Amino acid sequence: MEKNPKLAELRKKAMALPLLPGVYLMKDSQNKIIYIGKAKALKNRVSQYFGSDTGHPEKVRRMVSHVDHFDYIIADSEFEALVLECSLIKQYLPKYNILLKDGKGYHYIRLSPPPYTRIYEARQKLDDGSRYLGPYISSMAVQQSVDEANRIFQLPTCSRIFPRDIGKGRPCLNYYIKQCCGPCAGRMSQADYEERLEQALEFLTHGGKNAEELLQRRMEEAAEKLDFEKAARLRDRIRAIRRMGQKQKVVMSRVEEQDILALAQGAGSACFEVFRFTGGQLHDREHFLLDGIDTPAAARTEFIQRYYSLRDTAPPPQLTVDGELEDQELLERWLSEKAGRRVHIVQPQRGEQAQLVEMCRNNAAERLAQQAGMAGRDAAALDELARLLGLKKPPLYIESYDISHTGGSENVAGMVVFENGRPLKSAYRRFMIKTVTGQDDYASMKEVLTRRMEEYLRHREEETGFGRLPDLILLDGGRGHVSAVKPVVDAYGFSLPVFGMVKDQHHRTRAIAEDGGEISITAKRSAFTLVSAIQEEVHRYAIAYHRQKRAKRGIGTELTKIEGIGESRARALLRHFGSIKAIRTAAVEELSAVRGMSRPAAEAVFAFFHAENE
Repeated sequence: MEKNPKLAELRKKAMALPLLPGVYLMKDSQNKIIYIGKAKALKNRVSQYFGSDTGHPEKVRRMVSHVDHFDYIIADSEFEALVLECSLIKQYLPKYNILLKDGKGYHYIRLSPPPYTRIYEARQKLDDGSRYLGPYISSMAVQQSVDEANRIFQLPTCSRIFPRDIGKGRPCLNYYIKQCCGPCAGRMSQADYEERLEQALEFLTHGGKNAEELLQRRMEEAAEKLDFEKAARLRDRIRAIRRMGQKQKVVMSRVEEQDILALAQGAGSACFEVFRFTGGQLHDREHFLLDGIDTPAAARTEFIQRYYSLRDTAPPPQLTVDGELEDQELLERWLSEKAGRRVHIVQPQRGEQAQLVEMCRNNAAERLAQQAGMAGRDAAALDELARLLGLKKPPLYIESYDISHTGGSENVAGMVVFENGRPLKSAYRRFMIKTVTGQDDYASMKEVLTRRMEEYLRHREEETGFGRLPDLILLDGGRGHVSAVKPVVDAYGFSLPVFGMVKDQHHRTRAIAEDGGEISITAKRSAFTLVSAIQEEVHRYAIAYHRQKRAKRGIGTELTKIEGIGESRARALLRHFGSIKAIRTAAVEELSAVRGMSRPAAEAVFAFFHAENE
């Protein structure tokens, strides 16, 4: 990305701004507004854009590269600047602000034409002879209601057409697990089907409680008339409604009315998920995928401003978030004025509310994972690990290192790579320790990371393998390992996070070590599972290499007993023949053909093994 040629001029102009609150408008060469922001002190905030871009996220660097000039508006207070910023963003929709589309179009419940009417969800009302219930704002409520009605009253959801397909094939699985009344089997009359449909419509239009009361009355009437078969069918439907109600209570909150907001981050994208609770029950949810964000705190603040600027309804009394915000007091005041009552923003740490926030965040991670082609649990684990370690984004490419030796001999190291939360075995590498003798894990780790950084400098143009820098380095060890390795990485000018993986007395992952202490991860289930898997894999890989070296050393020792065969010739023979067994059965001519072998040396090897056999 090319630097803006006007940076010096823009910085000079920014340094002349007043130290007053206000709003700034970044514009491109076509005089189009591309970004709007607010500031407590205009000079301090705006000048940051045109200084060093080292700490700027990619999105900010792109925006700055397109700035031709900027304007500003002074406000009486920071709160007035916030109100003005929201108003201007809604008016101009700048490219580099977080912009949310109002995807809350209307939704309908569609009843297909008779006979054998089906119940569907519909996004628009068509002139197709169907009957439509609605419109409804919440797509989630419509989908949930349709699913519940079909399941409780066992209405068909397959692609068969009735009465055309009655008796033309075996019933599907839903019939056998009692989730469909099976009109295709020809064992029920159209009148019975219409009765079920009528009860389902009562459920959809008047709610589960009213439908339950109506079915209760009809069941009692059937029992009085000694129509016990009908009474039993009605009893089963009443039980189904009650079971469905019990399932819904799984996602309930003691806070009657609130919105829960959570953020999940990917490499170059992010997702906000919103759960909306009314009457203590989850009644709607939305998600918003974004190209990229600045810091999580700034992104949450900007998202909340955009989200509640877009909605026509007032903000709820409580907004529950998954992390820190910028300018929380100003934001609460702005939300309170919009709602006409006090609005609180809370960040729960434990209990029911924290569990609901975690559920919301996992849903955001799942949405992000679907977009990136990842598994939802992997995206959630990487997001949780990033938040735990204070990383700006999830570490999609992780390198991990471990040292293995026996009493200081046969020192080796293993490097494993996890990409998108899964092992990338094609990127695994092994190292023989060259500069360290004896048992010194710190020095060995320093050598390995030095060689790793040098390999990057040689292959950086390739952008794969050693030519790609990791988002995170994990060492199998504690604070001492981190303290030994971090200066090595820093000396190359690479801003790479380095942490250790600490084991307990049972050799299980216990914590993550940083330069100044330890971070417990046992309470963070997703991150704990991921780090444990990485630590086990790098330990396995390093030990496997060490055992391989020991085995070869043992074989090499046997060959070096032969006169004229040193370590170099022993390795050459093993490389050529692959095993001691093959060397033992080789002829003198075959042995002497090996690079580095002379005729006398070949005869000595042949004589050694054949004398041994005799």
